[in-house]
This record gives sequence, C-alpha cells and structure tokens, in this order.
Amino acid sequence: MSSKLIDRTDRRLLELLQTDGRLSNIDLAERVALSASPCLRRVRALEESGVIRQYVALLDPGRVGLGLLAFVNVKLEKRGSMPVAEFAQAVQAWPEVVACYSMTGDMDYLLRVHVEDLDHYSRFVMDKVLKQPAVIDVKSNFVLERIKDTTALPLSHLG
Repeated sequence: MSSKLIDRTDRRLLELLQTDGRLSNIDLAERVALSASPCLRRVRALEESGVIRQYVALLDPGRVGLGLLAFVNVKLEKRGSMPVAEFAQAVQAWPEVVACYSMTGDMDYLLRVHVEDLDHYSRFVMDKVLKQPAVIDVKSNFVLERIKDTTALPLSHLG
C-alpha cells in the first residue's frame, strides 16, 4: 500500500493504533466513525500491506534494570565487504543493541544500546564491539535525560 493510498480514515486508524495498539476493533471503529467490519477490513489491509509492521509491548528500560542508554558510533576498516557483513551479523546476536543503523558521515554505524550500568557497558564494548576485527573506532554518548521518546511516526504529510 502506497502512502498515496492512505486516506484520512486510515491515517486516523494508524494514529490511534500508534498510541494504543491494544484498542479493540469496536473501540477503534467507534473512534473513526465506522462500523466494526469495515474498520477490521481496513486494519487488516494496513497489516497485509506492511504499513502496520507489528504489534509490541513497549517496556520501561529503567523498570527492567536497564538504566543506562548509550548511542554508540562505530567505524569499520573499509577493505572489502566482508567486515561489513561480519559486523552486521555480530550485531544481530548482541541483546544490548536494540537498534543499529548504517550511517553516512565519519562513522559507519550508530547503535542504540541499553545496559544496566557503566560496568555492563564497559564489558559490552570490550568483549563484543572491540573484539570485532574490522572495528577501528568507537565513540559513545550517554543519555542524561529523555526529553522525547516515542515510537509514533508523524503522519501529517499523509493529508
């Protein structure tokens, strides 16, 4: 489904589901002024087209013992494509990394890392990141305070 095919009703459905993915179909239908069956058909179409990727429970990192959030920039040696593939595969196995992005600019990757504390972070960097043969530089930034932290995408451009 192309973003051009998303109408006002679909947009409203997406906004509501981004706020509360556990809304029942009846509640959702009521909030967008549809009956239950057309509402369910629209949601299913959004799911099948991949616009709705998945449903999850979002946890509070601090309440599950992951009080330190770091953004880690990683630079790799640029000889062939093998180091990139090896690094990407290694990242998949690191539970501390909740997001990894290939970047433009000075560094090659940006990792979002949740750990218990600075000791845990140190072990993560020393035992995992720096053990990767292609890694030539690591720069860390630690979050002091969360100003805004949302998973909801802006949808105003959809009209």
